[in-house]
Amino acid sequence: MPVSQLARTIKESPTLRLNEKARILREKGEPVIHLGIGEPKNKAPINALLASAARLNAGDIKYTPTDGLPSLKKAIIHYTEDNYNRLVAPENIIVSTGAKQSIYNILFSIVNPQDEVIVLAPYWVSYPEMIKMVYGIPVAVVPEDGSFHPRMEDIEEVVSSYTKAIIVNTPNNPSGIVYSRDFIAEIVEFCESKGIYLILDDIYHKLVFDGKRAEPAYSFTNKDVDNSHLIVVNGVSKLYGMTGFRIGWVVAPRPLVEVMTNIQAQMTSNPSVISQAAAEGALTGVQSVVESLRLTIQNNRDVLLQEMQGFGGVRVTRPEGTFYCLPDFRAYNRTSEELANLLLEKALVVTVPGVEFGMEGHLRLSYAGSVKDITEGVERMRWALDPESPNEIYIGDRKLIRDWL
Repeated sequence: MPVSQLARTIKESPTLRLNEKARILREKGEPVIHLGIGEPKNKAPINALLASAARLNAGDIKYTPTDGLPSLKKAIIHYTEDNYNRLVAPENIIVSTGAKQSIYNILFSIVNPQDEVIVLAPYWVSYPEMIKMVYGIPVAVVPEDGSFHPRMEDIEEVVSSYTKAIIVNTPNNPSGIVYSRDFIAEIVEFCESKGIYLILDDIYHKLVFDGKRAEPAYSFTNKDVDNSHLIVVNGVSKLYGMTGFRIGWVVAPRPLVEVMTNIQAQMTSNPSVISQAAAEGALTGVQSVVESLRLTIQNNRDVLLQEMQGFGGVRVTRPEGTFYCLPDFRAYNRTSEELANLLLEKALVVTVPGVEFGMEGHLRLSYAGSVKDITEGVERMRWALDPESPNEIYIGDRKLIRDWL
């Protein structure tokens, strides 16, 4: 069946593909451990559930304004003031069906064919594909010093007259690194002075550990929101564990929000009113749920790091936020896709190949699940890859013997 040339260039989402593989194996009764999914295991906050249930009970399930319910936008205004120390107007906000749609709406609004958008490796898998979907060109910047932290000198080397935007995601998916205050200050000043949009994917901004802080970019500009080149994306999926509700939002200059509203009106009309009610309930409800989740995830991080210490040849950079780790498996002389396939086939452990994030030889491991999954998952990985590990293992009720090393 013929499809468009553009459609042929867009890759399948590796995380969703692996989710589907894991689902199929589990339906067959296989004891799969999923260390690939970025989804907390907590229940949605009670205030979110009550708010969505109230909307359902009222039976008032109709269209909303394209850019979001006024009451939800009011909650986002308060959230922005509390967490970014920046007062914004309702006209600076658009609510979308998840932060993923928010980012796509931004790119659709600002990128012309052949415009370049800089992504900082390691980067979230969808950034390059969404840039290509609006006929832009993704330009990846890999830190020359081998770390996961970007450097301004590397970014400045690739900036051209075609550069329209830079996407910054801190805390970072997939590495868990929190970019330094100095770097955020530098890149804000650079983008404001050059007239380059700085898209800030802040979806994990409160999931930070060890007393660290993800510094808001607004701290480093004196310009108001309408005259700034900063565009901030956020949502309820990660901080509240509400991935299935699919609510994200953008804070941006009014003219840009107007354009995004026109685009969204033609694509999805508006986000689900039930999901918007849930998001409002989460934002206006008791916020201790966020800290409870953060502490749980930090403990999971510590467990993963402890388990990985016994993994021969693997280099681990300590995550400072999110619920991801990006260990270096290059000592095993396989591509990241080969490693991920081997681990799924032999050990029934789902991981995500680092090549999808611009970091070949690495695997992304999620510690959003249970401690049991983390400890057993790493044990299975060591058994499958590390020659120094025991040659036998029980997976489920089956005794397996490693015969490929």
